[in-house]
Amino acid sequence: MKRTTKTVAIAAGVLVVGLAAGMLLAQGRSESLVKNQAPAQTASAQTTSAQALPVTDTASLQSLQLSFREVAQRIIPSVVEINVTEMVNQPTQDFNFPFPFPFGQQQQPQGGAQRVPVSALGSGIIVQHTGNRYFVLTNNHVVDSATQVSVRLNDQRTYKATVLGKDPLKDLAMVAFDTAESIPVAALGDSNSLQVGDIVLAVGNPFGYTDTVTMGIVSALGRRGPPGQQPSTYTSYIQTDAAINQGNSGGALVNVDGEVVGINTWIAAPNGGNIGLGFAIPIDTAKTDVQQLATRGQVQYGWLGVEISDIQDSATYPGYAADLKLQGVKGAMVMDVYKGSPAAEAGVLPGDYVTAVDSTPIGNADQLTQVVGNLIAGRTYRFSVLRNGATSDLRVKIGVRNEAGLTSQFKNLWPGMTVVDITDPVRQQLSLPGDVRGVVVGYVSDQSTPAAIAGLQVGDVITAINGSTVTNIREYYQALNDLSHRTVTFSLVRQGTDVSVGLTR
Repeated sequence: MKRTTKTVAIAAGVLVVGLAAGMLLAQGRSESLVKNQAPAQTASAQTTSAQALPVTDTASLQSLQLSFREVAQRIIPSVVEINVTEMVNQPTQDFNFPFPFPFGQQQQPQGGAQRVPVSALGSGIIVQHTGNRYFVLTNNHVVDSATQVSVRLNDQRTYKATVLGKDPLKDLAMVAFDTAESIPVAALGDSNSLQVGDIVLAVGNPFGYTDTVTMGIVSALGRRGPPGQQPSTYTSYIQTDAAINQGNSGGALVNVDGEVVGINTWIAAPNGGNIGLGFAIPIDTAKTDVQQLATRGQVQYGWLGVEISDIQDSATYPGYAADLKLQGVKGAMVMDVYKGSPAAEAGVLPGDYVTAVDSTPIGNADQLTQVVGNLIAGRTYRFSVLRNGATSDLRVKIGVRNEAGLTSQFKNLWPGMTVVDITDPVRQQLSLPGDVRGVVVGYVSDQSTPAAIAGLQVGDVITAINGSTVTNIREYYQALNDLSHRTVTFSLVRQGTDVSVGLTR
């Protein structure tokens, strides 16, 4: 299951907000009891007054300093530097030799590419050990292309390591090394208990500066990931202003008890450097990966078999929330259903609005993706959906997500398109006459989907389905989901011409 964003035309922009921290300075001022003192006497009085300021109680500051020192000493031995060697393609150059080879004509190098080794580094956290084997959690992007891996401890001991498993959907990976020596293992905390304003420390190896500790607070919780990148749908990130830079990836974000509450993963910055916008994977999100990667080398995700979106944005999905009477209702909209999937077998239909899975409320499409991904394949769960204004509970037996096979499944994606209401901006953009009523095809999925094979096009106006008039989103889904018709016939207006297109369920 993946989250999709579809519309007739979308203009995307990024707003970067700079945050600045201010410090209030208090300046002591001494007043002379005797006016008209000599300058030397006045300076002496001010010096005496200034020297008196530090007499104020500093015990609380010293206690705070000692606590930070203790946290750093506790976590640093468990955070490692991960050094990797990757093979990359490097362009080669043409060489023109001025003299012939002495033993006949030789094959001269031609322009192209050659594989060369390059080095890179990141950070990792020792999260558990069994016997002489230590397990290091890091980011997948740190070791994804590695041909050789080694880890270096804070005391400079270095060990050859092996990548046990990778989870690209959450950008996590597990590395292991063996030693009979005793090495501290990091304590894992509870990221679900974090609150905005909590003090956190980031530990890692930015730009190769080993054992770097920076301090900040939890700036926000539940942040979405980088736009357009898949891991963003499987993790809600912790945002922090603790300085995070290149090389911090895979390092620890810890609380004041020295417990790992996050894995530092990415930053939002125009130039690749820290500007106080760092993001970490919550440790509670990573805990399932720790066990599965350590024991099986891979992570198994639950699969529902739908494509979903957030429809509360009326600019992206004109008419949806209003026509379906879902304004302000939290949940995730089912746009398409894979034929033969667990969702299809359970009776989930396009247009269903998922509001809960068992007792877990669903706030948006990303949350549904994360909840379903953590469900256990083979078990049955209750999905609460809103359909035609009524609530239904559907029992769904969750399957196993097969990332490699999803592309071949597009031919089973029903119907494989998204429609939007004809609002004034849509009518103006498509130059539609005022008397044309219906819904507009805003997006057609991959070319192998039923809608694409049938020739439906972006901008087509659907005026009827199987003879039933369609004037809004609600009527569209009611007619589309009329299971009494094996073939779904769309009456269209395409560039002023009436067209009929049929899809087989």
